[in-house]
Amino acid sequence: MRITDLLKPEGIKLGGSATDKMDAINQMVDLMAKEGNVTDKEKYKAAVIAREQESTTGIGDGIAIPHAKTDAVKAPGLAAMTLPNGVDYEAPDGEPSNIIFLIAAPNTKENVHLEVLSRLSMLLMDDDFTDSLRNAKTVEEFRAIVDKAENEKLAEEDAKEAAAASGVSQGYDILAITACPTGIAHTYMAAEALEKKAAEMGLKLKAETQGSVGAKNVLTAEEIANAKGIIIAADKTIDLARFGGKQVYQTSVSAGINKPEELINKIINNEAPILDGSAPAASASGGEGQGAGASFYKYLMNGVSHMLPFVVGGGILIAIAFLIDGFLAPNSGADFGSATPAAHFFKQVGGDAFGFMLPILAGYIAMAIADRPGLAVGFVGGTLANAGYNWGWLNGGAAVGGGFLGALFAGFAAGFFVKWLEGACDKLPDSLEGIKPVLLYPLIGILAIGVIMFTVNPIFAMINTAMTNVLNGMGTSNLVLLGAIVGGMMSIDMGGPFNKAAYVFGTAMLAEGTDAGKIIMASVMVGGMVPPLVIALSTTFFKNKWSEADKKAGLVNYIMGLSFISEGAIPYAAADPAHVIPSCIIGSAIAGAISAMFGCASPAPHGGFWVIAIITNPVMYFVALAVGSIVGCLILSFWKKPYEG
Repeated sequence: MRITDLLKPEGIKLGGSATDKMDAINQMVDLMAKEGNVTDKEKYKAAVIAREQESTTGIGDGIAIPHAKTDAVKAPGLAAMTLPNGVDYEAPDGEPSNIIFLIAAPNTKENVHLEVLSRLSMLLMDDDFTDSLRNAKTVEEFRAIVDKAENEKLAEEDAKEAAAASGVSQGYDILAITACPTGIAHTYMAAEALEKKAAEMGLKLKAETQGSVGAKNVLTAEEIANAKGIIIAADKTIDLARFGGKQVYQTSVSAGINKPEELINKIINNEAPILDGSAPAASASGGEGQGAGASFYKYLMNGVSHMLPFVVGGGILIAIAFLIDGFLAPNSGADFGSATPAAHFFKQVGGDAFGFMLPILAGYIAMAIADRPGLAVGFVGGTLANAGYNWGWLNGGAAVGGGFLGALFAGFAAGFFVKWLEGACDKLPDSLEGIKPVLLYPLIGILAIGVIMFTVNPIFAMINTAMTNVLNGMGTSNLVLLGAIVGGMMSIDMGGPFNKAAYVFGTAMLAEGTDAGKIIMASVMVGGMVPPLVIALSTTFFKNKWSEADKKAGLVNYIMGLSFISEGAIPYAAADPAHVIPSCIIGSAIAGAISAMFGCASPAPHGGFWVIAIITNPVMYFVALAVGSIVGCLILSFWKKPYEG
C-alpha cells in the first residue's frame, strides 16, 4: 500500500485558509468525508478533537498532523490542506501551521495502513519535502511529490533491513525508543528527528518505534550493551527492564520531535541518570523527569490547566462586583458585593463559574490518569469534596467540605480506581466491550467515589479546621506579626489548605465587625495578591530566566494578582517549587506585615486591587503590595538559574 492509495485527489485542498484551529479541523474532516472513509462524520470529528485535548498535534515548523483511530472510520484515509497564511494550531514553537495532514484510522486489528502513515510522518521531517508540498500548484503535482519522496524512503528502508539482516553490528552510539498513545504519527516523527540530528552531529543513533503496528527496529541486547545511553521519548508506559546499568533519559515524544539535539547531548554529556539494574520493569514517561514524581506532576498539571479558566473568569467577575458596590453601596455590610443589581449579576455569574474550580480540578486529574472514563468519576468526586457530604450528614448532621485538599485527593482516587476498574473489566467477555465506557465505568466508578468521599470528607475538613484553629488561638494582640503570618500562608500552596485556612480566618475575623478583623482581612488579601505579581514582574524584567511560553503566560498574572487570584502562580510553583514558593512566601509575608503596620483595613473579603478605594489608608496598601511583590520578584529572579531551553 502506498501513501497515494490513501490520499485521494478529492481529499486535497491547496491554498486554503482557516480562522482558527477548530475551523481547520472542520474543513479537514469535510475533506475526509468526501473520500468516503468515515461512517459517522461527527463521531470521527469528536475523536480528532479528543486527541487534540490530550496534546496538540501541531508539531512545529508549520506542520500539523491531526489524527484519530475510531470505529467511525470504515477505511483508512488521508486528507491534506495547504494554508499560505497559516493557522494557529497551538504548535510548540508558537508558529502558524501551513500544511496539515489529517489521518483516519479504523479501529480494527488490521494495521497495514499504519505502516504507510508512519512513512508519511517520517517524510514530513524533511524540510525540502514539505517546502515542495507547500509550493505545489495542482493536486496532481502534490501527489507526484509525495510519490517520488515515498519511493526514495522505501529504498532507504530496504537498505536498513538488508543491513540488519546481515547480522553485522552497526555499533550505535545512542539508542532511542519513541512512542505516543495512538502510535500513528508522532512515534515515527520523533524517531526520524533523532536519527537525522544524530547523523548531523556525526553520531549513529538507532530508534525503536513502538507504534500501533507493534515495535519496529527493535533494539538488540548487543546494541544496548555497546551504546552510551538510551533516550526514551514516549507518552506511554515503556518497559525499561533491559536498560539496567545504562544512562536512560526519559522525556515526551514531542521533545523527541522538537529538541533532538538537546536530548542527544543529555546522553553525550553524561547528564542522564543511570538506571538501577533492579529498577522496575515498566516506567511511565511523558514529561521531563522520571518515575512517580513526573507522573504526579503531569496528572496535577492537567487538572490545574483546565481549572484556571474558571478561576480567572469567575474571580475577575467577582472582583468587578465588589468594585461596583465599592462605588454604589460601600456601606452595605454583609450584602457587600451583591447589594446592587449590577453587582449581584457579576457576583452570581462569577461565583457560579468559580464554583466549578474543584470539580474541574478533580475531573481532569482523573482523566489524565484513566483517560475519558475517569472524567465523570473525578468530576463527581470533586463536587462531593466541595459540598462536604458525609455519612453523618445523611442523619441530619452538617456537611463538612474537604475543600481543595479533598478535591485533589478525589481526582487521584477517581483516576486510579477507574484505571484499576478498566483492568478488572478486561476479563469480561468481548460481547460486553461496548457497554464498559457507557455503563460499567461510570456506574461503578461514581458509586465508588461517592463511598470514598463520604468517608474522607470529615478528615480533610478536620485538617482545614485545625489550621484555622491555630490562627484563631493567636488572637489579635500582635496584628503586624499576625498579618505577616496570614500573608505568608496565602503563598504556601496558593489555593490549597494553608491558603484557604488563612482566608477563612480572615473572613471570620471580618465577620466580627471589628477594626482588627478588617486589618487582618486586608493582610490576607494583599498576601494572596503577591504570588501572581511576583511571577508577572519576574517574567517581564528578568526574561532570561523564563521560556517564551512562561513569559507570554506571565502577562496574565498581572490581572490575576490585582484581582486576588493566587492560583495564577500555581503552574510556575509546580514547575519550580524550590525557588518560586519560598520567594512568594517572603514577599507575601512582607506585604501582609506592612499592610497591618499602617492600619490598612478592608471591609470586603475579596476584590483585590479593584476595591482599594474602600480600603483604609489605600496609599500604604498599594505600597505594601508593591514592596512585597518587588521583594519576592528580586529573590526569585536572582535565585533562579537562567532558562536553558
